[in-house]
Amino acid sequence: MHPSVHAQENPDKPAVIMAGSGEVITYGELDQRSNQVAQLYRSQGLQIGDTVAICLENHPHFFPITWGSQRSGLIQVAISSRLTADEVSYILKDSGAKLLIGSKQMLPIIDQLRLLNPDVAQLVLGADDERNMEAALEPMPTTPIADERAGVDMLYSSGTTGRPKGIRIPVPEDENIAAPNGLAVLAQMVFNFHKDCVYLSPAPLYHAAPLRWNMSVQALGGTSVVMEKFDPERALQLIEQYKCDVGQWVPTHFVRMLKLPEDVRAKYDVSSIKSAVHAAAPVPVPIKEAMIKWWGPVLNEYYAGTEGNGFVFCNSENWLTHKGTVGQPINCQVHICDEEGEEVAIGEEGQIYFESGSKFEYHNDPEKTKAATHAKGWTSLGDVGKVDEDGFL
Repeated sequence: MHPSVHAQENPDKPAVIMAGSGEVITYGELDQRSNQVAQLYRSQGLQIGDTVAICLENHPHFFPITWGSQRSGLIQVAISSRLTADEVSYILKDSGAKLLIGSKQMLPIIDQLRLLNPDVAQLVLGADDERNMEAALEPMPTTPIADERAGVDMLYSSGTTGRPKGIRIPVPEDENIAAPNGLAVLAQMVFNFHKDCVYLSPAPLYHAAPLRWNMSVQALGGTSVVMEKFDPERALQLIEQYKCDVGQWVPTHFVRMLKLPEDVRAKYDVSSIKSAVHAAAPVPVPIKEAMIKWWGPVLNEYYAGTEGNGFVFCNSENWLTHKGTVGQPINCQVHICDEEGEEVAIGEEGQIYFESGSKFEYHNDPEKTKAATHAKGWTSLGDVGKVDEDGFL
């Protein structure tokens, strides 16, 4: 499961379609461009285990860059394009990034970072100076680097207070860049992603879910239709135009689509949607009821975090009989605890802990890692919830 495999089998198949411009990146092109990115990293002195940061809007080069990092054994930090220079600077310093990739659109911030972080090299898509990434990529070979190795992302979760926390996940020990990917397997088994799926991506790619689910689609061989910016009616147009059968949403997307006039919503055929994946925030019961009435029982909700320490899932059928739930755990056990760490009775509220085999740490912050860890080794995202008699969170 890797774009390079699909590039060999079906090089002309679209891997990415940019919704606004209509630009298409085929699997053959994605493979070649990501190889060039990997070659460029090595030419810049980046080695296995080094950190690269990308601060981009939803840009056509986003996935060639991420897959170039993945096949170079790098730790990739995707940074919000909406942060200030000081906020980005903190992440660059904390992560130990050796290279920052940005775009011409981001130059006001990127130029400030050049002064704030003079030790971090820069490559800028569309720049008019020596940082121009396209010019740097042009002479790079389209063949794989000699020391290919699977890399990993390290994303920053801001929480509600304090500085953002870098979530460090171990670099895969398997050198095979096409080794089975746990998230892609989960996408197949739980959310009905498949090699011919057409996935609508309406959210910023620097967030964990859009980044990882899009990469899962491309690992499986499907097509990602990427919106440069969300617009509720445009999303419906794209579902009809490309016959999108899967997609990932947040409650705000649902609210904005439901606010469209009834005649506007009725204009578009959304019957191709088979799995509308959603998470990131609690969805109000009336909103989810309205979406199921409109799209059918295709909403698939999950509760999880960038930390990857547990996963709770709920399909539409189970939600309709347990309204307000986020589902049942599928790769972990859930424990609800009081402030002393003792488990509470069924139906009582408390802090949610996951018991699973997944390991993570907050980069450079053992105290935050310790604070998120129960005495029994369970870990928490800090949220409050309860479990009912049927085991639904």
